[in-house]
Amino acid sequence: MKVAMCDPSLFTGRYDDSLCAAMAGEGAEVALLGRPMRATDAIVPRGYRYEPRFFRRSEALRRRMGEGRAFRLLKAAEYGLSCVLGDLAPLAGADVAHMQWLPLAPADRIMLRRLKGRTALVHTVHNADAYHADAGVQGRGYRGLLDMFDALIVHGGTTREALERQGVDPKRIHVIPHPPMRLAPAGAEDLAQVPDAILPRLLFFGTIRPYKGVDLLLEACLSLWRAGHRFELALAGKPFMDIAPLIERVRAAGFGERLITDLAFLTEQRLDAHMAKADILVFPYRHIDSSGAFLSALHHGKAMVTSDAGMFADLPEGVAARTPAGNAPALAQALLPLVESAAIRQALGARARTYGDSMGNWKDMALATIAIYRGVTGK
Repeated sequence: MKVAMCDPSLFTGRYDDSLCAAMAGEGAEVALLGRPMRATDAIVPRGYRYEPRFFRRSEALRRRMGEGRAFRLLKAAEYGLSCVLGDLAPLAGADVAHMQWLPLAPADRIMLRRLKGRTALVHTVHNADAYHADAGVQGRGYRGLLDMFDALIVHGGTTREALERQGVDPKRIHVIPHPPMRLAPAGAEDLAQVPDAILPRLLFFGTIRPYKGVDLLLEACLSLWRAGHRFELALAGKPFMDIAPLIERVRAAGFGERLITDLAFLTEQRLDAHMAKADILVFPYRHIDSSGAFLSALHHGKAMVTSDAGMFADLPEGVAARTPAGNAPALAQALLPLVESAAIRQALGARARTYGDSMGNWKDMALATIAIYRGVTGK
């Protein structure tokens, strides 16, 4: 089975790498097609090929241009041109073209039309609401693209039900649970770059976007700090929203020394170091289907606090402290016993680790994915 796995922007590089390696281990011939790798990427292909097919020109100019509006427009133009006129042989020549992400729906429609009938088309729907409705033109028309695929893969009942409500044929939807992931482990240098905790430390990590609720977390923390509770909050990841007013609000309230910020695209090793030095990991998302960040953190055995959105609503009781999505006061109440009691933190963290150990693995996911490929190709 020849597979072209496609994630043009490497939105989920760790996921892509884990799945491709597992499928290669089961005998599939796999190529992962993405952009040129950056210093922050930690992909080391094992048994599969990596091909930087997308964004080669814009990535070459990224350091010089920065990542502002001009760079984003250049990326969109380059991607659009590749979809309309680019060489699609690496995709069309495979038995299956598996699209992990569709970065620009209007351009992706053209590419999919060019591929239709030349290879089987499979898409993993990581979020039923494309880019969590934050993407504007990037996701406009995404729903229409779903009808062009022979099979759709989702990671849970929440996404399946959302697609069915949107009119997607249930026979084309396949549920494969998302296994836990492990980021590249932190070394001594990575750990040295993250300050040791002086007080119990909360951590919010990963890209910072409006749907992830960092504003709710800061509001909850401020209420607890004002009430005299002592703990730290670390924010680690690149903001895709203006968080300067939120940080200034914390400083103006006199709690700036309680806030640790590491605001950039961080290596997996640096993120792993942040998780190692935190006591509580917080996922206050307003909406989500599945969370790779949550699944990558389970093995650390840290206390988890989540909203009840998407996959979090289906977690077994006791795996995480769960709060209503969008409710900062409820989030504060869930955090309070954890910042006050090491014993409660340790017990909740142990349950999180045990839950992660009980979940499926990438071999299981690879076998289930290959079975879907066989179903749509007849091979």
